[in-house]
Parts: sequence; structure tokens; C-alpha cells
Amino acid sequence: MIFSTIKMTLKHSAFIFLFFALQLSPSFLPYTFAQMADKVNPSPLKFPTPKGIDNQLFYLQRDPNHNTLIYELNMDKSGDIDEDQPILAYWIRYDENKTKKELSYVQRKFAYGIDSKKINKDQFELRFVSHKKLPLYLSKSAEDKKFHVYVTINNKKLLLDRIFVRIEGGSFWIPNVKYVELRGINQANDTVVTERLVV
Repeated sequence: MIFSTIKMTLKHSAFIFLFFALQLSPSFLPYTFAQMADKVNPSPLKFPTPKGIDNQLFYLQRDPNHNTLIYELNMDKSGDIDEDQPILAYWIRYDENKTKKELSYVQRKFAYGIDSKKINKDQFELRFVSHKKLPLYLSKSAEDKKFHVYVTINNKKLLLDRIFVRIEGGSFWIPNVKYVELRGINQANDTVVTERLVV
């Protein structure tokens, strides 16, 4: 009973963290999409851009620190994608001398971890454990023969590059999430697009 209560609390807290507040179904919450520059209520922090990560697919940053989550393609020893776990997620702790650190159990199971399902050869459906409503798709590009993660937002298919969560105040378990931004390359015209979700 106690374990069940703790588990429910963790799930609720992780959801409130909203990890990304990625509630992208218009009927779910009254939020607004907009293609916006990061000029309205920007973070006071200047975030680093991860570099030199060979198999990086996308990364996630959020207030209140510079620490960055990396989502990397998981390859086996022969150079093929690991179909059981195609994505590796870990921290680069920029506030701790750029130390690489694995996710904790709670982070992996209730917040930042990713569940995957193979659809067909070289294509997987991905969903964050904290938010199952938004599908991401890992697939190999016909153009460069590399794996990328794609997401459809506001009728735009993006090759996902970065997710940013703007937080102002609140607490560790219940942060005040102001908006979420997803940046990527619009596959319709090869332009860089940032879609902001205001909650």
C-alpha cells in the first residue's frame, strides 16, 4: 500500500513537472502553438550547445541550470541499432565540469526515460514515460542514410533537434512551467522551426 502510494505520487509529480508539458492534443488543454523566437520571456541562462557526440539525436534543456539531457542512438558492437533499446538517455552535467551521468531510477522510470516499439525495419515509435500522448519516430533517412527523430507539431513534421522547458519558480516536484519549445528542421521546406507550447 505504501509502495503503491509512493509510486502514484512519483507519477503525479513527474507529470506535473510535465516533463515537457508536451500535451499536444488541442482537445486536452487550452494551450497555444506559435512559431516564435526565444524573445518573449526567455530563460535568464545562456545554455551551451552539446558538441562532439557522434550519435546524438536530440537534446533537452530546462531551467534552472545548464545540465543537459542527451538522447543518443544506441548501437551494438557490430554497428547496428539495438532494437531492444534504440535510444540512450544521459546527462551532461555542465554545472559539474561537463560530467556524463546516467539518469537516476526515478528520472528514467517517471520523467525522462523513453519507451520504444519497433514498427518495421529501421523505424521505431518512441514515447516519453512521463507523457505517452506524443509519439516521436526514430527512422532512417533515405537522403543521408542516418537515423533521426521526427515529431509532428501543428501540422509540421520536424526533424527534432532540441526541446527546451522554461520554468519560473515553483518547487522541485511542482515547478511553474511557462512554456515548452521544440526546435527542428521543417521537412516541408528545410527551414529551422521553433514551435512554442504555452501552458
